[in-house]
Amino acid sequence: MGKYLKRWGLSFQRPDKRAVEQDPEKMARWHEETWPQIRARAGADGGESLFADLVGVRSDQVTGRTWGKKGRTLIIVRRTGNRFSANSMSAISTRGRMYFMVFTESFDSAMMCRFLDRLVGHFDRKIHLVVDGHSAHRSKKVKDWLADHAEEIELHFLPPYSLELTPDEMVNADLKHRLPKSHQARNQDQLAAETAGSSAAANASPTLSAATSTAPTSAAPSTRTP
Repeated sequence: MGKYLKRWGLSFQRPDKRAVEQDPEKMARWHEETWPQIRARAGADGGESLFADLVGVRSDQVTGRTWGKKGRTLIIVRRTGNRFSANSMSAISTRGRMYFMVFTESFDSAMMCRFLDRLVGHFDRKIHLVVDGHSAHRSKKVKDWLADHAEEIELHFLPPYSLELTPDEMVNADLKHRLPKSHQARNQDQLAAETAGSSAAANASPTLSAATSTAPTSAAPSTRTP
């Protein structure tokens, strides 16, 4: 049966998840109207459009499987029993450049302002940044910061529960899949360092360009980082 399915152009796949709260009409309108308008404004400003997203990596997360004797669980991955995590805020541009910031603190409005401040430092033109509806993105502190940097950056929001519209979500998914297989961190600082190293290495991976091709814009990673 497997041979027949392959001949018919089918492959064994894991179904993608979709939130039941999604509004298909809002998503279609964003894809067909809002996003082209954002990109046109960026072009008119001589600026650049990017997608940003947050990802967290836990020390006790294990991904992937291998073969073993039935009824006998393998112990191949040895990790510290302590639980800790690291976060990475990243942005990927329509030109294929990725920028990221790894941190161990909680993500809040102050951290978002810190990321925005670092991000605008890489550009001499206006940024149009697409983000989700996280409360930190809509906070008064961030709004005040944006008001003071209106000539440098502008935020645009995705429809609710529609992260598959952003190519950065796919980059983050790749990070969460690869890093837990290999990291040897014994503490939070080491995990943060390995997260940064893995993110930098992902920039050179040609497979990520294919992973982002289903997003509103094709974004192939490059070697540029903060």
